[in-house]
Amino acid sequence: QVHLVESGGGLVQAGESLRLSCAASGRDVLDYVLGWYRQAPGKQREMVATITWGGATYYENSVAGRFTISRDNDKNAVYLQMASLKPEDTGIYYCAARYIDSSQFSSWGQGTQVTVSA
Repeated sequence: QVHLVESGGGLVQAGESLRLSCAASGRDVLDYVLGWYRQAPGKQREMVATITWGGATYYENSVAGRFTISRDNDKNAVYLQMASLKPEDTGIYYCAARYIDSSQFSSWGQGTQVTVSA
């Protein structure tokens, strides 16, 4: 299991940028795919972006081109740089981890609130 702690959420206006950080700790963090999920009010949690140890990334369609996920393997950290934010990006953002051989994200942070005002 990996322990995850997010930081960096807040309130911004549409069009602005925000950077989320997630510190990971535990055994063999490099063996985990790290990612970001979000949950908007009244909606199901959805995957936003993921990144492997080697830097392979995936983005959900609505954030591709606006969000950038990155990973610092020396610091066991993952980041989500969000640009051109829209009100529909509002939600609780969760850092998540899944073992490289698993299909399920099994470790979750406590979440950080991102609010984008129009």
